[in-house]
Amino acid sequence: MSKLTGRDVDREWRAANLLTLVLNGSLLALWLWLYRAVYPYLGVIFTRQEFRTNQIVLVGALFLIFSQVRKGQLRPHFNAAPQLYWPALALALGSSALYLVIEHFLDINTFSATLFGMASYGLLGLWMSPRVWRQGLPAALLLVGALPFGEHLQTFVGYPVRIFTAALVRDGLSIFGVHSVGVDTILVFENGITKVDLPCSGVKSLWTGGLFLLAATWIERRRINVRWFLVVAAFIFLLLAANLLRVAILVLVGQIAGWMLLAEMLHVPLGVLGFAGACAAAAIGLRFTAQAHSAAASGAPAPDEARLARPGWLAPVMAGILLVFGLLYSPLPQTVTAHALPVWEFPTDLQAVPWQLSPGEQEWLRDSEVESAERWRFSWRGLSGSMLFVTSTTWRAHHRPERCFEVYGLEQDNPYTHLVADDFPVRMLSLGTRAQPNLYSAAYWLQSASQTTDDYATRIWADIAPDRQPWVLVTILFDTPYDPRAGDAQALYLALKQVVHEHLMEGIIP
Repeated sequence: MSKLTGRDVDREWRAANLLTLVLNGSLLALWLWLYRAVYPYLGVIFTRQEFRTNQIVLVGALFLIFSQVRKGQLRPHFNAAPQLYWPALALALGSSALYLVIEHFLDINTFSATLFGMASYGLLGLWMSPRVWRQGLPAALLLVGALPFGEHLQTFVGYPVRIFTAALVRDGLSIFGVHSVGVDTILVFENGITKVDLPCSGVKSLWTGGLFLLAATWIERRRINVRWFLVVAAFIFLLLAANLLRVAILVLVGQIAGWMLLAEMLHVPLGVLGFAGACAAAAIGLRFTAQAHSAAASGAPAPDEARLARPGWLAPVMAGILLVFGLLYSPLPQTVTAHALPVWEFPTDLQAVPWQLSPGEQEWLRDSEVESAERWRFSWRGLSGSMLFVTSTTWRAHHRPERCFEVYGLEQDNPYTHLVADDFPVRMLSLGTRAQPNLYSAAYWLQSASQTTDDYATRIWADIAPDRQPWVLVTILFDTPYDPRAGDAQALYLALKQVVHEHLMEGIIP
């Protein structure tokens, strides 16, 4: 029987190590292939100017993570076979299965990207120490938190929260004998100071505060346990309570007392003070949570830190599962219902000339599931400008005009909502550049056959109905700076509102 020489042992070790690297590389390749639909969305989020805040958060999160990697923490060992660590395996495969469901039935990009991030961290747990993997969970959540959750929380959660906030303020004022302020008055404050809109609903601060709490948890090495979730619950309550108090003070000062300038001066400081106070309370609360380094501090391994099994079948089985998941991937069919809407008919005193969209604009609108988009140059009682009508049955096609203006280098100044009629809110914008801050005026609203709003949350919630109605986003850009609340402008809004209503009704009822 021949003996193995040192060179033979070294050759076998190199071959085994090469095979391990090949298997691990195949797993990662299949993983990237499974989540192929997420990458275009991530490219949009982390490259476009309108998501600058998310990009800043991403850079901060990556800086924290890389600093820990350089210290030797959070470093996966891909030169070894994957280990059978059930929590990480369950997170990887469970999130991937849920990703397939989300993609097929909901097609919400942020949800899919979130599952991609969490599943990827679960996959990394197959090559990391369990203790280090658990400690790095806040870092993974912080990285996932760089996604635009603020916008989605404002839309899906902020809508009911702001209604609830306005109702509480109304009821609180009525206790003290103030019955003249209703929910609608609070929701739409004419100068925009106390409008309980998406940024002021307390929900945007939940996203920012959540990022702060995750960063503090990771830096302080606090364990995510029951006490930690109690701190989170208290933190959420303090943020919403601070926002409620802020809105109540602004309504008292601006609407009831009539001190509009003071209300405008208090608007931002009250928000900052409330947010800072809630964060300080959360930081103090973290001090009372159990630390996660009890076992590491003494140098003794935790009970589950014993060497985990690295069965040879794990990598091939994982590869087979990922291959099956990739083949089963089926996105939600993008079926756009073509509504037979008639041509637009304008009043005789409104002169409108079609203005062709550029090829790039047309391609961008087609990618956004727009059913129709028409643009005109108009002239109306001495006013001139352009107007754009975007029709679609899905909220995805209705982008915020503010972002479109930003793409063309125009910045908005003091946007507010103006009630043209009791049921007709219009969003007013003043546009310009840093050198020339007041170049143009603009206005927009969203309209269906039964409802008119300037609130995107209302528009999105309308899509929950099983039988979706077509909506039209109306955007008006005046050629010169003009008071969009003036009589001629208001008459234009009312005329166009009637035009859109008749246009939609003729399409629904031929």
